[in-house]
Amino acid sequence: MITRYTRPAFAKIWSDENKFQKWLEVEIAVCAAQAELGYIPQSAIDSIRNKAKFDTSRVLEIESEVKHDVIAFLTNVAEYVGEDARYIHLGMTSNDVLDTSLSLLLREAGEILVADLRMLRDVVRNRAIEFKYTPCIGRTHGVHAEPITFGLKLALWHDEIVRNLVRLEEVIDGISVIKISGAVGTFQHLDPRVEEKTGRMLGLKPVNATQVVPRDLHADFLTTLAVIGASIEKFATEIRSLQRTEILEAEEYFSKGQKGSSAMPHKRNPITCERVAGLARLLRSNAMAALENVALWHERDITHSSVERVILPDSTVLLDYMLTQFTSVIQSLIVYPDNMLRNINKTRGLIFSQPVLLALTSKGMRREDAYKAVQESAMSVWQSENENFTEVISKNEIVRKLLSEHDLSQCFDMSRSLQHIDYLFERSGIK
Repeated sequence: MITRYTRPAFAKIWSDENKFQKWLEVEIAVCAAQAELGYIPQSAIDSIRNKAKFDTSRVLEIESEVKHDVIAFLTNVAEYVGEDARYIHLGMTSNDVLDTSLSLLLREAGEILVADLRMLRDVVRNRAIEFKYTPCIGRTHGVHAEPITFGLKLALWHDEIVRNLVRLEEVIDGISVIKISGAVGTFQHLDPRVEEKTGRMLGLKPVNATQVVPRDLHADFLTTLAVIGASIEKFATEIRSLQRTEILEAEEYFSKGQKGSSAMPHKRNPITCERVAGLARLLRSNAMAALENVALWHERDITHSSVERVILPDSTVLLDYMLTQFTSVIQSLIVYPDNMLRNINKTRGLIFSQPVLLALTSKGMRREDAYKAVQESAMSVWQSENENFTEVISKNEIVRKLLSEHDLSQCFDMSRSLQHIDYLFERSGIK
């Protein structure tokens, strides 16, 4: 598990101590269900509840000898419980404990990620409102297209974050499953009601399984984390591009005393955005490993087990780090409206070519002819160093015959490009 950037909450979730604690909670809950159904004496469950505990170092010591983690755990618990330990793990297989407790761990980690994502959503929403009417150039293929606002750019990110929240909450519910059905999932040595009752105690729903919970559920969980990571990468990549010297419309906050380069003192680099963009690749590779884990031999093998010990903790820790870091980036993002306006004007009016095209067609001109006329004027501006598209197009004889001076001025009115910003914000649920 990645440790350098692991927050204490995640370090605790994926610790041996917490893992064994979840195992104990599952075993005790199963015993309680067995007692409720009359399969073990009530005195036994009372004794188990009072005495059952474990010592992590002792479990690991036993495991070094027996080479089986669950047996080592049960052996240590029995050392505390005594004679009534014979009722623990009754009719169960190791994976009844492992997979059920894993559901608890993933849900615990997932709930923190939900809180992280909600925080990012709120920060992005607030900054979208702040720059709701701040015009900037929209780009397609990296080339100036038509005006948008920086707030709208953020509002669209907000929409994506909301979708990711829905995905994450759904996949947490999907992974919150219990499997207490024995060696190959047939309940041969267990009453199915034990699983149902235990599930209610733990807040988990039963799932039909072999010896293991089907790994498509875990793949779904990790691919969802990878999708969220891809969104963060998308947002970070946009900021990196906007911070380029020749654009400089937005910039990561550069703190006092921070250094950008060992060689060039002038550098202010988008290092956090680059870092989270890189980590998104790890999330995708872990998701691929989870997909590889879906196919197991017959009712179970353990090819998935060693992989999951890495990819499940690491992916949740990685995404937590990415979300908290990128939230900080958005909170402190430096925005340059003057540079945005300067960039809008850089192409000397070319970004209003479509309004002219549409104005001509509205006057009855064939679209093909209108496109040719506007493009010829536009290419003239592209190839010149100081011509303005407004002046060039107004000198075009075809255009002058159909469009009045007022008509043309309307075409170059940027407020018309942004007239539906309020509607788009309302549709995003941003107020």
